[in-house]
Amino acid sequence: MLLAVDIGNTSIAVGLFRQAELVARWKLKSEPGKTCDEYAVVLNGLFQLSGVETGMVRGFILSSVVPPLTPVFQKVSRDIFQIRSLVVGPGLKTGMPILYENPGDVGADRIVSSVAAYDKARQACVIVDFGTATTFDAVSARGEYLGGAIAPGIQISAEALDLRTAKLPRVEIRKPDQVIGRTTVGSMQSGLYYGYIGLVSNIIREMRASLDDPVTVLATGGAAEMFAREIPEIDLFQPDLVLMGLRIIFERNRPTRPPAPRSASPD
Repeated sequence: MLLAVDIGNTSIAVGLFRQAELVARWKLKSEPGKTCDEYAVVLNGLFQLSGVETGMVRGFILSSVVPPLTPVFQKVSRDIFQIRSLVVGPGLKTGMPILYENPGDVGADRIVSSVAAYDKARQACVIVDFGTATTFDAVSARGEYLGGAIAPGIQISAEALDLRTAKLPRVEIRKPDQVIGRTTVGSMQSGLYYGYIGLVSNIIREMRASLDDPVTVLATGGAAEMFAREIPEIDLFQPDLVLMGLRIIFERNRPTRPPAPRSASPD
């Protein structure tokens, strides 16, 4: 079995694969101050609840945009699973040429999701990830990572209204009953919800026009389910896109040697 871990700014996605099948998925809170022992306790508990023994895990792959947590999970891999983890980054084969001016500037999660999206679409695609930030990534018909766009996530936008204004409250992000708000809260919800739909729709349209090929648009991330059904430009909702990409990259870098024993040197 393979354990795939994607460490984001807000949450950590954990997926357990049996060959190509995702048999379990969990979401943890991303806390840079948390220790290896604390995350080990959480993971051990999740495995026990799922009835899966940690010894069944024979591979571990990790992507991260939170540098302090990368070595924490590398140690989790060694201590719990007695496996040397693969970390998405320089030296790991993704199978996708990166045409960014500085490839090292692209977040690992964006590359991983792009790999999964192209593997599924088999044509040019745009990936919209509704995370802490909302990212848009474009992949060519030849499977090249071209670049993208980054916008504040909708939760960040809502928090900014609360923090940067004197009289506007923090509101729940949801579709309002009507677009013309009759209260302050309703007006804020309308601006956030429909404003975000407009932002996402426009960027997708501009990227489609730039690609000059048939394009599949995939949505993923925490808020994707809320918006995917409201935005006709989105073709597919794939909540586990980054985990799927991690599995594909692991297969492209499958270790030829047996897992390192507990006494192995650090990654």
